Amino acid sequence: MVNQTQFKKFLFISWICLSGDLAWQVKKEGHEVKVYIEDKADADVYDGILDKVEKWEDYIDWADVIIFDDTGFGLIVDKLRKKGKLVVGGCVYSDKTEEDRGFGQEEMKRFGMNVLPNHNFTDFDLAINFLKTHPDRYVFKPNGQVGDEKNVLFIGEEEDGRDIIEILEHNKKAWIKKTKSFQLQKFVAGVEVAVGAFFNGKKFIYPINVNFEHKRLFPGERGPFTGEMGTLMYWTNSSPLFFDTLKKMEKILSDYNYVGYFDINCIVNGRGIYPLEFTARFGYPTISVQMEGILTPMGEFLFNLARGEDFELRTKKGFQIGVVVAVPPYPFFSDKIFSIYKDSSILFKNGHGSEGIHLGDVKMADGDLKLAGESGYALVVTGSGITVEEARNQAYGRLKNIRLLDMFYRVDIGTRWLRDSDKLQAWGYI
Repeated sequence: MVNQTQFKKFLFISWICLSGDLAWQVKKEGHEVKVYIEDKADADVYDGILDKVEKWEDYIDWADVIIFDDTGFGLIVDKLRKKGKLVVGGCVYSDKTEEDRGFGQEEMKRFGMNVLPNHNFTDFDLAINFLKTHPDRYVFKPNGQVGDEKNVLFIGEEEDGRDIIEILEHNKKAWIKKTKSFQLQKFVAGVEVAVGAFFNGKKFIYPINVNFEHKRLFPGERGPFTGEMGTLMYWTNSSPLFFDTLKKMEKILSDYNYVGYFDINCIVNGRGIYPLEFTARFGYPTISVQMEGILTPMGEFLFNLARGEDFELRTKKGFQIGVVVAVPPYPFFSDKIFSIYKDSSILFKNGHGSEGIHLGDVKMADGDLKLAGESGYALVVTGSGITVEEARNQAYGRLKNIRLLDMFYRVDIGTRWLRDSDKLQAWGYI
């Protein structure tokens, strides 16, 4: 296996500059790094930090490892692997497990997981009629771009589905323009928890990662879904959550030579584990929080993963926490609003330290870290500790060191642990 003294060339390929923080870490370890960003609205992201290229295809032969940081690249990745290139990224099969909710659920069922009843629709009126004839509590989940952005997602609160019916009846004319298909999934109460692991093309690499996402904008799980505002996680070599879900996917992922991170989000309760959806790529900000807990150098790790090496990832004991720092208009997009904040400097009270500071959409200019792109997603600040409280104290202590105009973040990342861990322990999951 390669060690940290052997420097390699890494090419990162991204639709919307998701993996810059990981690329930055690999570069800091001494490796050569080049980055391609498809979205022209993010043309200035990573300026002064990473070496960006106009056409990634020109650097295929230059790179020792090529990293695709999102879904949608599967066909390209499959072709590169057939040519013998070392690639970390999805495949056609894995892309479909995440992007097509119906297919993902069918695969879960095929491999023996407890799948919640779900129904897929392309017609709002048919869905409304279904709800009237099959009253129950449901979650409305759009497919496609709207679903990916998680800005149109509704969790029903009425046991007979009346609230979902009202939402669909009053919004169908507007939503039909935004989503061509959607899913109604039966609601089940419990603890939401995800489990994931890195896959080397043949098998999962241990330890595995158990994580708790905080998806809504405001504390107390209020407001719009953002994708994620922060995460609590820990590493373990054994978990029923893993063996009853992802471990069952090992053979099929090996058949398709998948290389990368694979995660499944679940609701668990005293009756069982109910998987909700796959993430067949790095998670964001998950990968930044994971780097807080990973002791193996990331360049060494990615190279060995791409080569199919069987090794154990070295990680910290205890817990890691990550908190997303943003400015308006995040989690939405508005050029007019973001123009107020674009190019604003991110300052640090006690000097320009990088401990626990992970990159969002930023650049380096005039000696300052500045906001770039268009999203308002500025930083991820992490902390670790033997206990959740220690990890929280470190992360939020580091947050106090940041000066950024109108920045906001959730103050409750990790506070659900005391309640959730008691339940998970009683149910036999931890």
